[in-house]
Amino acid sequence: MLVVIAGTALLGFLPPDLPAQTESPGQAVKANLLQRLDITPSEESIDYVLNKTQFQLHALLTEQRHLKTWNLSERIQTDFAAGLHMLFSVDEDIEARLQSLNREKRKLNRMVTAVAAAVEEGHTIYIYGCGATGRLAKQMESTFWRPFWAKIRSSSRVRDKLEADLSPDISERVIGEMTGGDRALISSLEGFEDLLLIGRLQLEDRGIEKGDVVICVTEGGETSSVIGTILAALDQWKRGSGYSPEESRKNLFFVYNNPDDKLKPFHRSRKVLEEPGITKLNLTTGPQAITGSTRMQATTIETFVIGHVLQTAVEKALRSRLSTREMTRLGFSRGKSISERLGEFPRILRGVEHAIPELARLTEAEARTYEAERFSTYFAQNGLITVFIDSTERSPTFRLFPLDTVREKMRRSWIQVWTPAADQADAWEAFLGRPFRGLSSRFYAQPFSEEIDDAYLRRAALASLKNAGNDQQDLYDFSFAEFNLKNRAPEKGDLGIAALVSPEEAELARSESPFRKFLEVCRQKEAQRALVLVTKAPRRQIERQIASIPGFDSRIQVPPVIISVNTPGDPMGVNQQIALKMALNAHSTAVMARLGKIVGNTMTNVSPSNLKLIGRATYLIQSHVNDILKQPLWVKKRGVIPPISYGEANAVLYAAIDFLKREKTCADQTAEVALSIIQILESLQRSEAITQEEAFGIVRESGLIRYLSHARAQSE
Repeated sequence: MLVVIAGTALLGFLPPDLPAQTESPGQAVKANLLQRLDITPSEESIDYVLNKTQFQLHALLTEQRHLKTWNLSERIQTDFAAGLHMLFSVDEDIEARLQSLNREKRKLNRMVTAVAAAVEEGHTIYIYGCGATGRLAKQMESTFWRPFWAKIRSSSRVRDKLEADLSPDISERVIGEMTGGDRALISSLEGFEDLLLIGRLQLEDRGIEKGDVVICVTEGGETSSVIGTILAALDQWKRGSGYSPEESRKNLFFVYNNPDDKLKPFHRSRKVLEEPGITKLNLTTGPQAITGSTRMQATTIETFVIGHVLQTAVEKALRSRLSTREMTRLGFSRGKSISERLGEFPRILRGVEHAIPELARLTEAEARTYEAERFSTYFAQNGLITVFIDSTERSPTFRLFPLDTVREKMRRSWIQVWTPAADQADAWEAFLGRPFRGLSSRFYAQPFSEEIDDAYLRRAALASLKNAGNDQQDLYDFSFAEFNLKNRAPEKGDLGIAALVSPEEAELARSESPFRKFLEVCRQKEAQRALVLVTKAPRRQIERQIASIPGFDSRIQVPPVIISVNTPGDPMGVNQQIALKMALNAHSTAVMARLGKIVGNTMTNVSPSNLKLIGRATYLIQSHVNDILKQPLWVKKRGVIPPISYGEANAVLYAAIDFLKREKTCADQTAEVALSIIQILESLQRSEAITQEEAFGIVRESGLIRYLSHARAQSE
């Protein structure tokens, strides 16, 4: 082990020895940092720094800090509305990118043509992503595609007219798949994201073949499982004789959100970017509102673009088969190009921004709910997946308890999501529009065992596979039914939030509406009530309907958040779901910023659950520590202390991961990043090591944001 450590000095685990005559007291402390902390770099840490450079992504544009939200955590403490304005100001980057994208229509039109041809010829459209983009893929299928064709089935005349031309199982022809299958909707499955292999296996498992349209979406452009999918699809085209890149790139699409020059140092990304047989669609918007939180702007633009590609392609396929009147009845006002649809984004953003004053009140109410150690319950139907995605993504982003299983005797998760459904199985059907799809061990276990060379990834993937099967659906119940009403109903001090998307606003005036029933449960239990509505209806009409709800007085309750989005020719409701997504993303981020889960605009409570997130956590530790070390008063008091290295930060991180695994009672919500930063800085400040237990005590007592604020104040 001594030889290994000595060999890692140049890689930043230990600084090289400094000549005695030039060594300041500060440098002497720094030179022995890991020894003083009694931390020996673990084998995993050494392997990560030496061999996992392809997952050290801190140079990517999406991992940089956005200037517009630099001091978000400070601003949100005094002004919720100002904090929300900061967050939405970054969505203007989406607007700018869409304007430039409209000047390069060729690739967009190629994707529209491919999807339209698949509709007409009965091919499958396979949309694959991981994490936030995996949930995007599910939304394409279950929020946009399936409900649209259900509407077609309800119109017998249109249905009969189309049956002769289109595949009878047209509603099944979009498969939205994410790394890890449907179970990964709830929370990430460690080890899967980092595997090219799983992308290939899931492609095969879902029966995708040459001739199908494959759209692979990755927030950053480097996700291994997504790259594995598109390369496996390309291999299908390359088999046999007569392969032509011109043919495969008509059906294979790779959508991402980082500049090519930032991605090409990563060989897996470079392999796709330099492949002529794949169409690449770069949607780069810039740094995210929260550093590295690609669930926000990166996934918003990708959802918006791909959703409208589907909608434009369906319109193109149907125009030749249906009359103008029939198309109008389905919600297509007139023929819209993909460029025209993407040009509607500014109207959506303005509609959301107009609701900031009311949204700020909701943000304040939810933050206070959690500060009082109470819980929230979201209730949705048309907006279910959008609400669910925002809720589940809070857990890995801000290190919260994941959604509770039915086995939990008491609530632990701060948030739960309900939908009108008779029981657990009915709720899943309402959610997905189809049966639950897990990963079968019989299909995946052997390839995992035999084809994953990296021991860490192999162990992680096989362990996660046990939690990815069809049995996982039995662990979660989202129904507005007996089990939840008996065991998980909102109580006094809790917050109940009903989220509605047009045409659901009419439900507020109907006494038997499930939304009214949910709000009545909250009223009876003395829980605070709130409404979020994305609507086409006039505001006065909405206010009259809200006024008809028994006991709901917006002067007492949280004022309703009414977001007006009325863009004709949007039968799949893409624009309204985007508005709801942006509102909820900014809202939940602002809540967590108020609660100290964000420092500046960095998500220091990130869970290092895969190789990419380990790299992000390492860089956060290094950045925040070095920011303090260069403060003038710190230098005056303690001398020049050289910046800590990436390797040192990583060694401390892995030690923190191990420590919190042992502290099972608190590991779920305590960030390794905060623990690492405080242990390093406090040890340097005292010129003697503090233990992880002592650092953990400081984390629990003051939190990272207060600790760093105090450290900066002392250094200015």
